[in-house]
Amino acid sequence: MGQAARVSVGRLIETPDCVAEGTAFLAALDPRFAQALEATGQPPLRRRDDGFAALLSAIVSQQVSVASANAIWARLEAANLTGPRKIAAATDEDLRAAGLSRQKIRYARALAGSGIRYTALRDAPTDEVIATLVKVPGIGTWTAEIYAMFSLGRADVFAPGDLALQEAARVLFELEARPTERELRDLAVQWSPWRGVAARLLWAYYHVVKDREGIR
Repeated sequence: MGQAARVSVGRLIETPDCVAEGTAFLAALDPRFAQALEATGQPPLRRRDDGFAALLSAIVSQQVSVASANAIWARLEAANLTGPRKIAAATDEDLRAAGLSRQKIRYARALAGSGIRYTALRDAPTDEVIATLVKVPGIGTWTAEIYAMFSLGRADVFAPGDLALQEAARVLFELEARPTERELRDLAVQWSPWRGVAARLLWAYYHVVKDREGIR
């Protein structure tokens, strides 16, 4: 990645040291983040490959449990149905047998036919990444933000529509009610330039206080 591209995309999370730098920043910024970090330890890196399979995996994960998403993805992998050409060529029966609902079959086919240039997204500003991805049926802002955060490693991306993040923020910051997506987006502004690490820390905190996985 060239210097101009790095400026446009901002800081990237590439190693556990990057996560540690972010958590140190957040703990110094707000003692409640320090409290969360003490409870969770360093949150995981959670970097993933980018490309079609990463977005298909995100679609699979929508509105199902982590265990269910893992099981469906394992069936897709076993059937060699994780690439755009394979999805396009598969029958609806093939995809249903792997666990995809009718709606998710439509989304998977739309993604397969989207023509997204995944390598170009690596150097694109985050706003452009989000705008490109949400044009595809089945990819909303949450899915696009998760992709930017984990597959592209953008350090300052947050996903305020995530219910686990909302609940973790409610508990950690002792809010009267679970914040709305807009309220949490506004709250997270102050965590820049490490909003992606704040998300990782809040997911880890959610796992500790709720004994549940926040994200696949």
